[in-house]
Amino acid sequence: MLNSYLTVKGEGSEQITIQKSRFIGYVKRTETEEEAKEFIQEIKKKHNDATHNCSAYLIGENDQIQKAHDDGEPSGTAGVPMLEVLKKKGLKDTAVVVTRYFGGIKLGAGGLIRAYGSATSEALNTTGIVKRQLMRSMIVKADYNLLGKVENQLRSSSYILKRIEYLENVELDIYVEEGEEEEFTTWMVDLTHDQVEINQGEVSYMEIDIPPDHKGE
Repeated sequence: MLNSYLTVKGEGSEQITIQKSRFIGYVKRTETEEEAKEFIQEIKKKHNDATHNCSAYLIGENDQIQKAHDDGEPSGTAGVPMLEVLKKKGLKDTAVVVTRYFGGIKLGAGGLIRAYGSATSEALNTTGIVKRQLMRSMIVKADYNLLGKVENQLRSSSYILKRIEYLENVELDIYVEEGEEEEFTTWMVDLTHDQVEINQGEVSYMEIDIPPDHKGE
């Protein structure tokens, strides 16, 4: 599992018009090639009257599956530019379809490349990009007289306080980046003068929103 990676927030779309041609970009998080193909077919069925439904996707931790399809546009003017946008933004497990309704004015190879790239970028901006960060849940049990101090220090730290449970002792569930468990434990022991019980919980991904102007890692 990757410690962190970028992908789209979920599923979304955006439309732009260039020289009277309408370009509708659709993006979706797809974690398998089958999911990507199903998404592409879904959009093609929705826009079966369109001039073109071009597509691209990246799947896998190492982008081992990469596909681009021009769907009748001149070779290399649609699918590849769309795929390049995904790569430049450092995205993984992402599929994109750009539907074109021809407006009567030919754009030329350069114009098509820019149009399909722009439609992809706009759809990504509208949908949103997230960083999926692998986090370890650390369970800290402490006496109630330590709660104020521990909670205040946690909220001003890089660690994420997920929940507080009020039992016989107070129990705090804290998210720590994978690989920083030992550093966190040392910090917590020093903070409380070793008056807490610390146990490791499950590992899972947490999603953090990335600003729309993100250019890639």
